[in-house]
Amino acid sequence: MTAIPGYRLNDPTLPASPVTTQQFEELKASLLFGPDDVAALKRAHDGLKPQVEAILDVWYGFVGGNPHLLRYFSTSAGEPVGAYLDAVRKRFGQWILDTCRADYDAAWLAYQEEIGKRHHRIGKNKTDGVAAAPHIPMSQLLALVIPISATMKSFLAKTGASPDEVEAMHAAWTKSVLLQAILWARPYAKDGDF
Repeated sequence: MTAIPGYRLNDPTLPASPVTTQQFEELKASLLFGPDDVAALKRAHDGLKPQVEAILDVWYGFVGGNPHLLRYFSTSAGEPVGAYLDAVRKRFGQWILDTCRADYDAAWLAYQEEIGKRHHRIGKNKTDGVAAAPHIPMSQLLALVIPISATMKSFLAKTGASPDEVEAMHAAWTKSVLLQAILWARPYAKDGDF
């Protein structure tokens, strides 16, 4: 795999997530996310891999078509930061594949914390050394669960899976995306509120 700048899944130098194993298991239980979902995502991987760029085209088209979203990738003067958009796109493409292959272990949890910090003012722009908007509101972070989930169904349908398998993979995808968005929101919460 080509090195992706800022990509840190399985980086042993990342601090551990403050989310405990018990909290994580309870969160997965609340989302009805279990071994069948993990298996469905793993089945989706090979069919989605050749579609990653097409998926990103849809998602980037959505962001680019909504000025209120594009501003988080833009300077204070409103100019999109091309290098930032390109770097995020590479990590976002890898994230699609990682979502399908995740072990949902301590290393994965640590990276979710890092991703959350990259959206929050405590870490926004630092990874890529850019001068874009300094913070993404938690409301937008969570709202994007819907377009990232809803648009995936048509790509899953192109994997050659049966309609029932597509439904299972799509449900698993949606649960995983929501699980990740909740974990990414942790840096936004006051101590004791997560």
